[in-house]
Amino acid sequence: MNALKKCLQAIDMLNLWVAKTVSWVVVVIIATTVYEVIMRYLFNAPTKWVFEFNYLIHGPYFLLLGAYTFAINGHVNVDIIYGRLSPRGKAIVDLFTMPLFFFFVLMMLVYGGRFALNALSFHERLSSAWAPPVYPVKFVIPVAAALLLLQGLARYIRNLHLAITGREGGL
Repeated sequence: MNALKKCLQAIDMLNLWVAKTVSWVVVVIIATTVYEVIMRYLFNAPTKWVFEFNYLIHGPYFLLLGAYTFAINGHVNVDIIYGRLSPRGKAIVDLFTMPLFFFFVLMMLVYGGRFALNALSFHERLSSAWAPPVYPVKFVIPVAAALLLLQGLARYIRNLHLAITGREGGL
């Protein structure tokens, strides 16, 4: 049981580390947006690359924060009935609904991986004057799906423990 607890904590810590690291991307987004505003309105020289750059880093930013958001229960729930349940009742409901979650995440992992490999095989780029490569960004999809899958497995195991024992925080 101790090894399982350490494994679940490692998954939590991995997603916390990814979230803390990726959260700094917002500083880059703000800086490039401020740069664009200054160039456009003060110097009448809009950039060709800032919009596309921000466009390309917003996707990975949100994808990579998904597993951490899931870990802290930050995603939207329909709380009409669920919010009134005990922690054990919520765990039991989650055990029945999580197979749908796993199906979605596995599809994201498989098809996101194919999507990324296809983009890499063609060295896909945006069709613009700047033409940055897109395939590195697309590889974030299967990585984010893998992180979300790990966090989902950790939650499933914790919910199973809570449903069986009725004790919170054991894992």
